[in-house]
Amino acid sequence: MGQQPAARAAVMHDVARLAGVSHQTVSRVLNNHPSVREETRERVLRVVAQLNYRPNALARGLAGRRSRVIGVVSFDTILYGPAATLLGVERAARRAGYGISIVALEQLDRAGVAEAVNRLTEQSVAGVVIIAPLIPAAAAAHSLPTGVPAVVVESDLAGDLPSISVDQVAGARLAVQHLLDLGHETVWHLTGPRDWLEARDRVDGWRQALEDAGRRVPAAIPGDWSPNSGYEAGKHIAARPDVTAVFCANDQQALGMLRALHERGIRVPEDVSVIGFDDIPEAAYLSPPLTTIRQDFDEVGRRCLAALLDMLDAREPALPPRHPRVPPTLVVRTSSGPPPSARGR
Repeated sequence: MGQQPAARAAVMHDVARLAGVSHQTVSRVLNNHPSVREETRERVLRVVAQLNYRPNALARGLAGRRSRVIGVVSFDTILYGPAATLLGVERAARRAGYGISIVALEQLDRAGVAEAVNRLTEQSVAGVVIIAPLIPAAAAAHSLPTGVPAVVVESDLAGDLPSISVDQVAGARLAVQHLLDLGHETVWHLTGPRDWLEARDRVDGWRQALEDAGRRVPAAIPGDWSPNSGYEAGKHIAARPDVTAVFCANDQQALGMLRALHERGIRVPEDVSVIGFDDIPEAAYLSPPLTTIRQDFDEVGRRCLAALLDMLDAREPALPPRHPRVPPTLVVRTSSGPPPSARGR
């Protein structure tokens, strides 16, 4: 006989529903707030006992007065995108009169995110921002304790939580459409890691743009975010005379690809056009200067903090969570140009 699955532990909303009150009333009862009628208090406590509900210390830790500190869960990385996102959140918090407390994780998994939120709530932060570009970290947002004010950044898997991100699909489409408009028949793509949401969305945008234009979709080249990934892919591209345009998933990859193509005598953009994503500070100084997609990380930070403050102020309690996308922009430099066939006309 198979083992029965464990029953789901009751949460505050279960108590509120069965007692016929709001979850705010349940919170007041559990925190001995004097404004609750005795009849209501007794009814809520009976349901608490009936459901064997155990108040979560994390949610209760945020029930007191608001501090002027925002907790941020990120991960230990020097990658430009997550680091710039963190800086954007810090700038927005500073402008709003808040400081930030950061927990940087080596692994953005469910257990790590839960422990990070625990550490931050013990510091009585006003709310939590989770920078979750990896799929496991985004999924972990679903298991946050009820009542923790939180916003997820760079994720569309945030469920009941507000999430703010750059429109990665739109950015990839901009990159591909730029190359198609220059006359290229198709565009090859060097991907980012498969467990990154941004990499997944950039693949989707690349494929959509080619399919919408009725163009052949080449096999994607798997990669990571590193210059070495671009260098190895560049050696492969250099051996294929049919490739005239490549969309790299980030600028670091493009840097490595430019090096590999140069070493093999492939001219950029005369023989192969290369476009990146991120617009790192060095992009304008590569040889040739890199055409790329710029992400507005300051705007991400501003919208993120605004959404969190809305939650803290309960300005929109009846509305579903918002998942706005910050539009990216195309930055055209000299690494992209017409294909060789068009130049020879």
